[in-house]
Amino acid sequence: MSTLLITHPACIDHVVPPGHPERPDRMRAIEQALSPDAFNALIRTEAPIGEIDHVLLCHNEHYVNELHHISPAEGLVYIDGDTSMSPGTWEAAMRCVGGATAAVDAVLAGRASNAFVATRPPGHHAEVGKPMGFCFFDHAAIAARYAQRRHGVGRVAVVDFDVHHGNGTQDIFWADPTVMYASTHEMPLFPGTGATSERGDHDTIVNTPLRSGDGGTRFREAFTDRILPRLRTFAPELLIISAGFDAHWRDPLANLQLQEGDYAWITEQLMRLADDTAGGRIVSVLEGGYDLQGLKESVSAHVKGLMTA
Repeated sequence: MSTLLITHPACIDHVVPPGHPERPDRMRAIEQALSPDAFNALIRTEAPIGEIDHVLLCHNEHYVNELHHISPAEGLVYIDGDTSMSPGTWEAAMRCVGGATAAVDAVLAGRASNAFVATRPPGHHAEVGKPMGFCFFDHAAIAARYAQRRHGVGRVAVVDFDVHHGNGTQDIFWADPTVMYASTHEMPLFPGTGATSERGDHDTIVNTPLRSGDGGTRFREAFTDRILPRLRTFAPELLIISAGFDAHWRDPLANLQLQEGDYAWITEQLMRLADDTAGGRIVSVLEGGYDLQGLKESVSAHVKGLMTA
C-alpha cells in the first residue's frame, strides 16, 4: 500500500476575482510540487462527484439548495466580500466532497495507507447553513461524519493546522461527543473564533491559539503540551487532517512563521498517533495556503511524511 492522492481538473475551474488569494494556480503549484520522481509511488486518482446526501450529513438542505440555485451560468456571484461563485464552482465544490468521501472509502478498505485530497475550494469555514471565508462545504467534517455513517467508525478526530480557525468544523461538531476537533491558528485573525474557552458541549473542542509572530517552537509546543495528549485520551479510530499551509512564513494572509520542517514534524506526530489508536488511518484534506512557493514546499513535506507509512 501507499499514499493515495486525489485531485481533479475541475478544481481549476472555480474562478475567483482578479487578485484573490484562493486562486486556481494553487492547484497547479501542488501538481508541480508532487511531480518529481520522489512521488512516483503515490496512487493517483481523480475525485468523483460528491453526493448531495453526503453534503447533508453536515449542512442543511435549505442551504445546499439555495447554493445550487444561485450557481451562475456565467460571470461571478458574490456571496460576501471573500466568497464568490463562478460557473465552475459547484462542480469543484462537489469534487471536493467526492474526493473526501472516496479517500475515506479507500483508507478504511485498506486500499491505501492514507490519503491526501488536493482539491479546492477549501472547506473548514463553511458552517451548517452558511458559506464564508472562501468555503462552501466542509469537506473534512463531511469525511468524518461519512466515516461514521457509512463505515460505522465510532470516534473520529479532526486536526486543523490551518492558520485560520475552522469555525465551520467547530460549529458542526460542537455538541457531538464522538468527534474531537483540535486546532492551532493565529489569533486574533479571521474568522474571530477559536478561543481556548470554546470547548464544546462535551469538552471535545480543543483550541490552541497562537500569536502573531509565533513560529515552529510555539506550534510544536501547542501540539506536544495540549493537543496530542488530548488526542491520545480521546483515541480516535480515524484521523482527518484539515491541512492548511497558510501558517507558512511566506503566506500573505497571516503572520505565523512555520517552515516546511514544521509540517513534516506535525505529519510525523499525527501518523504516530494514528498508528497507536486508528490503525494508521489518516485522511488529509487541503485547506489554505496562498503563497505558491510556500504551498509547494509545505505540501511536499506533508506528503513525503504520509508516504513513510
